[in-house]
Amino acid sequence: MLKKVATDKAPAAIGPYSQGIVVGDMLFSSGQIPLDPATGEVRGENITEQAKLVMENVGAILEAAGTDYAKVVKTTCFLADMSDFAAFNSVYGAYFTENPARSCVAVKELPKNVLCEVEVIAYLG
Repeated sequence: MLKKVATDKAPAAIGPYSQGIVVGDMLFSSGQIPLDPATGEVRGENITEQAKLVMENVGAILEAAGTDYAKVVKTTCFLADMSDFAAFNSVYGAYFTENPARSCVAVKELPKNVLCEVEVIAYLG
């Protein structure tokens, strides 16, 4: 049985998708970008500021599903520019202290021309 995860502490979906889906004891989140949950507007002038907001948005979805960063088993990270990798990684490492499996790729463009996006798979047990 699928259960949708929804919280007003993270940005509302801007398309035909859910913030996250729980299947059994696993959470699959949609990608989070640096949108302010209250306004729906992009916030942050640089990769560090944007990455922090992305992590906060991911954390809100984890919390709404009943889990946290320590139980994330896999992340997929998208960067608009791989030259931002070191700065992004510095922010990322402060949140994902258990070192989950990860993919990190540079892409041509992200929604709303943001600098980064992160999606996670987490264990709920």
